[in-house]
Amino acid sequence: MDISTLSKQLNMPVTQLRYKIREAGFHVSPKANKIDNLLAKQILNALNQRVEIKPSTEPKEVVLPKVMSVKELAQILNLEISVVIKKLIQSGVMASINEEIDYDTAAIVAADLGFTVSEKVAPTARLGLGYVVEEIKKELSEKADQFVPRPPIVAVMGHVDHGKTTLLDTIRKTKVVDTEAGRITQHVGAYQVNRNGKLITFLDTPGHEAFSAMRARGANVTDIIVLVVAADDGVKPQTIEVINRAKLTGTPLIVAINKVDKPDSNIERVKKELSDYGVLIEEWGGSVPVAKISALTGEGVNELLDLILLQSEVLDLKANPQGSTLGTVIESHMSRTIGSTATVLIQNGTLNLVDIVAVGKAFGKIRSLTNGPGLKVKTAGPGAAVAITGLSDVPNVGDILKTYATLDEAKVHATALVRAERAKKFSGKKQLNILGKDLNLIIKVDVQGSLEAINEALAKLKNSEVKINILSEGVGEINENDILRAAAADGIVIGFHTRMSVQAAKLAQSKAVTVQLYDIIYELVEDLTLEVVEMLTPEVLRTELGRAKILAIFRTEKDKMIIGGNVAEGKIKDGVEFEIKRNDQIVGKGLVLELQQSKIKTNEVLKGSEFGCSVKTSNKILEGDILVIFEETVRKRTL
Repeated sequence: MDISTLSKQLNMPVTQLRYKIREAGFHVSPKANKIDNLLAKQILNALNQRVEIKPSTEPKEVVLPKVMSVKELAQILNLEISVVIKKLIQSGVMASINEEIDYDTAAIVAADLGFTVSEKVAPTARLGLGYVVEEIKKELSEKADQFVPRPPIVAVMGHVDHGKTTLLDTIRKTKVVDTEAGRITQHVGAYQVNRNGKLITFLDTPGHEAFSAMRARGANVTDIIVLVVAADDGVKPQTIEVINRAKLTGTPLIVAINKVDKPDSNIERVKKELSDYGVLIEEWGGSVPVAKISALTGEGVNELLDLILLQSEVLDLKANPQGSTLGTVIESHMSRTIGSTATVLIQNGTLNLVDIVAVGKAFGKIRSLTNGPGLKVKTAGPGAAVAITGLSDVPNVGDILKTYATLDEAKVHATALVRAERAKKFSGKKQLNILGKDLNLIIKVDVQGSLEAINEALAKLKNSEVKINILSEGVGEINENDILRAAAADGIVIGFHTRMSVQAAKLAQSKAVTVQLYDIIYELVEDLTLEVVEMLTPEVLRTELGRAKILAIFRTEKDKMIIGGNVAEGKIKDGVEFEIKRNDQIVGKGLVLELQQSKIKTNEVLKGSEFGCSVKTSNKILEGDILVIFEETVRKRTL
């Protein structure tokens, strides 16, 4: 911390502060402009002992935003800035007047000062934080009579080589909605097909990873999943993964049994294997429709589209083309020629050219709408996917798009997310304090589905060396019992889409318990993966460089020798290790300190040449010994 900053907090000139510091017994150089944060905290406490901060005796309620500056917090609490800063320092947070803190930190300070605290939550504050559009739509006041049926959004998924791509290609070639230029929307991650005058939107994002990224951020744009299973192969690992994803997100399934035209197809076996994993088809008394198709010939594809439309009617999917424009990012990248580009699936309202939008942390006025390679459009309604340009930054997959009246308003909402991230970084992600080879976790989440997703991810981190112990898990706020349990077991508390009570936060601070709060599952998994990798014993790789025969001993000291020899194989290098081999037995080890050839210092001597060198070794080298020269490198293990 700067001495000048500390002087402002103590409301005294710098010269007086330096005198007071010496008077209080602290040793700080008269020329020092900065001091350690811990020392600053000790000085502040020592010099401010006479100022007693008494909590308010009258019950006061305050509503705090998700992120605020220290100055803003002082204004909300109607207190002097020095009082708030002192409380922050007592809580272990060194923050100056203009630095930003998150809600949890501010809530602890306010509670210590006698305030009852709650968080200010606005519907728009959730944009970009992984909430699905359907949840936001529930909070919008829109006229019910303006909602009309919208196209279902369908993802085709399944095991590798079971025919997903072939099916999408067949549908694209025969059923895609015609455009004025004859082009299709294959390069924007989605396209629409027309079946009996009704539209269906197929997501065409690459593989499972894009869907995993959206799910990890809490976004679920898919209305229906078409699960492709090859009739000649049956249920496979990725098939099971899709089934689990559908269960987790509550997304209806339609099974497409593909390759029914092949001689070795076994449809009944597929149905049986699906039932083993909880997918019970309609003809077996369940609720999952089945289409028997050949993606290669097109057989049964029309029937599959009819099943999708029928399921869409049952789901009663609706949107308001005249309402607030909301969409979800399904692809994004930075283009060298046109800048930030995001493919957005419109789920409510109508997106227009030159609309002003905020998309996660990005904002701007839309410069172009593209529904195909080179094909520009002016509007995009519910169910359509368009690539947009004109954004200030590249948004994340799963981020929510919303339109605003002015650029300043869009910037405010986008900047709020940036501020929240900055405050999170300022508060600091503590390193997970793992002892030994056990990783003890207490997990609290918002909903049961999140718990399943986290457990699924943690299962992939299991290994024979590091044991992951989930001491307890549950839904709800992190409370004092969670902190006490973590303290007793040297564990870490993990929170996803949930928060910690003020009492629990204070207890965690006093018990030195690490609490990690996350909004995005893949960040949570990434942090835990890094910690598990750090706990793994690193691999030591040994490379043999050569062998040298010792011809002469010139000097022998306590742990050093000067020797001469001839390189019999490979080479000898300066600074490398060696083993001493005598009569086919390894009798010691050493290190080459300095290497010479023809009495000239060198870095290496090659096969067939003589050398002299000084070595460090605790084992005496004799004439006739063989030095086995080698290098060792340490490499971190991976999971």
